[in-house]
Amino acid sequence: MTQVQLFITCLTDSFFPKTGQAVVDILQRLGIDVGFAHEQTCCGQPQFNAGLRKDARAIAEHTIKVFENTKGDIVTPSGSCAHMFRHNYAELFEGDPIWYPRAKALAARTYEFTEYLVDKLGVTNVGAKWSGMLTYHPSCHTLRGINVDKQPRALLANVQGAMLVDLPHAEECCGFGGIMSVEHPELSAEWLKRKISNLEASQSPTLVVTDAGCLMHIVGGLNRQKKTQRVMHIAEVLNHQ
Repeated sequence: MTQVQLFITCLTDSFFPKTGQAVVDILQRLGIDVGFAHEQTCCGQPQFNAGLRKDARAIAEHTIKVFENTKGDIVTPSGSCAHMFRHNYAELFEGDPIWYPRAKALAARTYEFTEYLVDKLGVTNVGAKWSGMLTYHPSCHTLRGINVDKQPRALLANVQGAMLVDLPHAEECCGFGGIMSVEHPELSAEWLKRKISNLEASQSPTLVVTDAGCLMHIVGGLNRQKKTQRVMHIAEVLNHQ
């Protein structure tokens, strides 16, 4: 049996456990054995983006050591964390003869969830069912960081009963941007307003995302504006029977 390792991510673990369970459910239905390294922590991206490279490196070293003791590909429901593993770890350890190759080995094993389903397993239909409209927001790191876009769209296109509609200006950031939303809250708030306005223009009651950061940010904006639309991680949509 094929085995993978789930990297759950901080936000999913703390705020959206149903997303993590959905990922496990789908993979297991596809005959995949899902392992979970309990020593895993944050990927280190907040520290990396804040310029705290020493702290980010310590977290990266820990993560590499944890997953070196596991077998199989690493699957994460976050383009943001996948980007950190693939690109930022290499930057952290560039020129280090010991840690750089270990970081590259970790990167080679890492897949964002929809990317793993489509590109590694060759699966675009997981048997999901949905009644009504869906629209898709491509998270920045997923789209631009690791060039994953056709994969989630292919999976959504095969959800039985779903009507997939375009989100106007879909490629615009939702405003979360990791620590950007903390460092530039006014700018973040304006982008969030635009994203919610575009969601309303799509007329879809449900927005689908691939990253918990976008999910948390947009849900917060909808709640504050007392809007009725909901935001769901793609794994939960694909787990809907």
